[in-house]
Amino acid sequence: MTSKQPKYEYISSAKLPTRMGEFRIHGFVELSGQEHVALSYGSWEEGDTVPIRIHSECLTGDALFSTRCDCGFQLEKAMQNIVDHGFGVILYLRQEGRGIGLLNKIRAYNLQDSGMDTVEANEHLGFDADLRSYDICKLMLDTLKIGKVELMTNNPRKLKALEDLGIEIVARRPIDHGMTKDNKHYLKTKTEKLGHVFDPHMFK
Repeated sequence: MTSKQPKYEYISSAKLPTRMGEFRIHGFVELSGQEHVALSYGSWEEGDTVPIRIHSECLTGDALFSTRCDCGFQLEKAMQNIVDHGFGVILYLRQEGRGIGLLNKIRAYNLQDSGMDTVEANEHLGFDADLRSYDICKLMLDTLKIGKVELMTNNPRKLKALEDLGIEIVARRPIDHGMTKDNKHYLKTKTEKLGHVFDPHMFK
């Protein structure tokens, strides 16, 4: 009887110098071949509460500096928060466009240009509003010896996902950062249709 192949696997780690400081990058892969990384900064003891952010890949926002979402702004803010704190982790998951992929995200953007909101556009293309999975976060956090976290997020689904995986969430830290004239409607839609929690004063 053959043993079952693990769904997720840790691969390797290396130094990753950045503008904000020296992180370490840790590589993980799914059985499907999809690759993900964690960025860690500083050190901690087992049992410590570690600040983390779960960040889904957004090529347009993270790398191309798009202002039609808040993703790149949030990633930068989370990394700076971690450096300021002295230690912490970014779990960077390769699930572009809330799980629909880059090219479908561009199709959704085209529909948004025509008047749909982000949820309507995804559903018009035949997708659920949010297809993301956070199961690999358990392996990532176990590998980094983290059991208790302070989670930087505005998304209650991420809180529930980690709780369901047995991760102790000591606190939620909001990350209201990066509203622009181009993404104000997008952020309001995330609040009204996806349950994200933003400071209501942001929309005035």
